[in-house]
Amino acid sequence: MNCRGCAAPLSLPLIDLGTSPPSNAYVHADRLEQAEQWVPLKVAVCQQCWLVQTEDYTSADSLFDAEYAYFSSFSSTWLAHAERYVAEMVERFGLTADSRVVEVAANDGYLLQYVAGRGIQCLGVEPTRSTAQAAREKGLEIRELFFGRDTAAQLKSEGWAADLMAANNVLAHVPDINDFLGGFATLLKSTGVATFEFPQLLTLMAGAQFDTLYHEHYSYLSLTAVQTLCERNGLEVFDVSQLTTHGGSLRVFVQRKDGERRAVQPAVQQQLQAELDAGVKTAEYYATLAPAAERIKHDLLRFLLQAKADGKRVVGYGAAAKGNTLLNYAGVKPDLLAWVADANPHKQGKFLPGSRIPIVAPAQIDIEKPDYVLVLPWNLLHEVSQQLAQVRQWDGRFVIAVPELSVL
Repeated sequence: MNCRGCAAPLSLPLIDLGTSPPSNAYVHADRLEQAEQWVPLKVAVCQQCWLVQTEDYTSADSLFDAEYAYFSSFSSTWLAHAERYVAEMVERFGLTADSRVVEVAANDGYLLQYVAGRGIQCLGVEPTRSTAQAAREKGLEIRELFFGRDTAAQLKSEGWAADLMAANNVLAHVPDINDFLGGFATLLKSTGVATFEFPQLLTLMAGAQFDTLYHEHYSYLSLTAVQTLCERNGLEVFDVSQLTTHGGSLRVFVQRKDGERRAVQPAVQQQLQAELDAGVKTAEYYATLAPAAERIKHDLLRFLLQAKADGKRVVGYGAAAKGNTLLNYAGVKPDLLAWVADANPHKQGKFLPGSRIPIVAPAQIDIEKPDYVLVLPWNLLHEVSQQLAQVRQWDGRFVIAVPELSVL
C-alpha cells in the first residue's frame, strides 16, 4: 500500500490488531444468525510525510451508511464543547448575521444548532442519513453527501462560500484526505477560516490509546503531517491550540494560501517542535504502542477472569467505537462482560460488532446493580461517573482499561 497523503510506499508498521468488524457496525437482533464482515486492522507509518494510517480493507460508504449510530448530542460534555467553540469563533473572527458557516460532518446538528441560535446562516454537510435526519429535525439545512472538491465547487456555486468552516473529528475519517482538504481551499472565502479538531498523535502514543484505532479512522494525525497535507492542497496553518477532548486533541486553524492571510502564530512552531522532540520523525518513536496494547489486553483479561472467579458481575458503559476495538482485540465476549449500557436509543437493543455483547439502556444498571462498570469511552469517565453516581451506593466501582487497568 502507498501513503494516502503523499503516495510513498508504506514501510513502517505501527500495530497489528488482528481482525474485527468495523467498530460502528452494530448488529441487529434479527441478524445474529448472519455472518459479520471481519477485516484486518493494521496501522502503518509513512516515513516520507509521517502520516499514520490504517491499511485499506473496506470502503467509506460501507462504514458511514444509513444506519450509522454515532450521535454527538448524547454527550453533554461534547455539547458544552461545541457551544464554547461557537462563542469563541464568533468573538475571534467577528461573525455576524451576514456570515456563512459550513460544518463538514455536521452529525446530528450538535454544533450548528448554536450557530443558528445566534442568527448566523449555516449549512451542514453530513453523509450518514440517520444523523442528517436528526439535524434536520433541529431545523438545520443539511446536505447528505461526502465532502470533497466537487462537493465544494457545487456549494460555492449555490452561494455557500464560507467565512468559517468547522470540521470536528472528521479529518481522520476520510480515505482521500487530499480531495477532502482541497474542498476547503475551494469553499473558503479569501478571508475565510477553517478549523479542524482531531485526537493528536502525541497523546495517542503517550497514553497508549490504541483503542482509538479502528477502520473508520483512516488517519492518526500530528501537526507535522497535517501541515504538509494542507500545504499540498492550497491551505496554510496559522494557529493551533491544545484541547482535552477525546483524551487530548488539537484544534488547527487554516486559511487559503492565496487569500488574505493572517500572521502565523508562535503556537504552530511550538507544536511542531514538541512533535519533533518527541520523535515523530523517527521509526523508534512508533515501537512502543504494540507492546503497550498487549499489556492492556492482558491486564483487562486478568481482571475480568478474576471477577468472574470471585462471583462478581461486570458490565460495560458506552457502546463506543474505541470500546469495540478494545473488546475485539482482547477477545472479550458476554461471558466476561454481560452487557453494555448506552444512552443512545439508536444503539439500544443491538449488539456490539464482533463480541456480540448486548447493548441496553442505562436503567439496567439500577436494576441489576453490578459490582463493576467498565467505562469503555474512558475520555468521558468524569461525565459518566457523575451521571451514574448511584453505582457507589451499592459499593459498585468504575473501571477503565486505558492507559492502564484502574479500579476507581
